[in-house]
Amino acid sequence: MDSHPASVSEDTSDLIACPKCDALYHVVEPDPRERAVCARCHAVLIAPRARAGMQLIAISLTVVILVVAATVFPFLTIHIGGAWHSSSILDAALSFRGGTFYALALTVAALIVFFPVARALLTLYVLVPVVFDRPPARGAKAAFRMSEDLRPWSMAEVFAFGCAVALVKVV
Repeated sequence: MDSHPASVSEDTSDLIACPKCDALYHVVEPDPRERAVCARCHAVLIAPRARAGMQLIAISLTVVILVVAATVFPFLTIHIGGAWHSSSILDAALSFRGGTFYALALTVAALIVFFPVARALLTLYVLVPVVFDRPPARGAKAAFRMSEDLRPWSMAEVFAFGCAVALVKVV
């Protein structure tokens, strides 16, 4: 990393800011197994990892497959006295009935199904061409920004944790 401060009149496309102290540096790609650290606060700025892109692609594909499977197939079945009831994620999300509860049902479905799948698909859209040495897809920058904007609203893990707590209480 070049530790000289960047002047305001320079092109800023090759700058990176330290997430801790906001120091600006010119981006210089470190060699494999090396890290670029901030000279001021020693925070890690760049830490290349081998096959990180392929790992993210595999995780994103797994998220899509598992969320779709959990949405379609029941994840909870209760047998009591000869009667039984099974529920899928979509059944749980759309279980709210009534006038104003339809908006709540759609919100819950969006937070636990649609947003996580959309985020994984946007990640795939951005990463697949880059990892396979192709030019970035059209609109990749906006797609990545949208993916990051969806991060706080992807509540699938909160739903899964709530289901785990409910299963413990049922048992």
